[in-house]
Amino acid sequence: MNHELIDMDKQIEILRNLDKEELIKLLLLQVRNVWRVDGLYFLGIEKRFGTEAATEIDKEAWRILAKIEAKDLMRTMGKNKVNDLKEFIELLVKTGWALYQEEKKIEVGEGEAVFKIVKCKVQETRIRKGLEVFPCKPVRLGYLEEFVKTINPNIKVEVVRCPPDEKNPEFWCGWRFVLK
Repeated sequence: MNHELIDMDKQIEILRNLDKEELIKLLLLQVRNVWRVDGLYFLGIEKRFGTEAATEIDKEAWRILAKIEAKDLMRTMGKNKVNDLKEFIELLVKTGWALYQEEKKIEVGEGEAVFKIVKCKVQETRIRKGLEVFPCKPVRLGYLEEFVKTINPNIKVEVVRCPPDEKNPEFWCGWRFVLK
């Protein structure tokens, strides 16, 4: 039996040998897997302790993740500062949350940007499984507030609409970002 030690250098070499298309598919698979774990944990907590307890735990976890993710994204993308909303949105679309959502609508204007999730995989999966719509507003708002504060505290996030708000026929949730 042959044994091979695969350290980080070897792992990087393995990934470098993939073609671009394979690498993108692998990245998106891993994003989906992270969300699957998030969903499985949430459902387990929800089943045992109820939706309110699961939401509180989820809210805190996503706030912490937002700060970590914002710092990592800025470092990975080589940014020390983000001064405008265009740069901010360019980072936001690279988050695990945004990458997981297949359909988004983005509008960037002078001093304001709007980010909408048109097709929410989390909500649509819950509906398909016969579960109620998840009232995700406090979780997502906490995540986005922390993300914004870490990227540029001069940007303010506002809820356009998010469950438990009634679903707009055109999108599941919407967020407005305003540069102060």
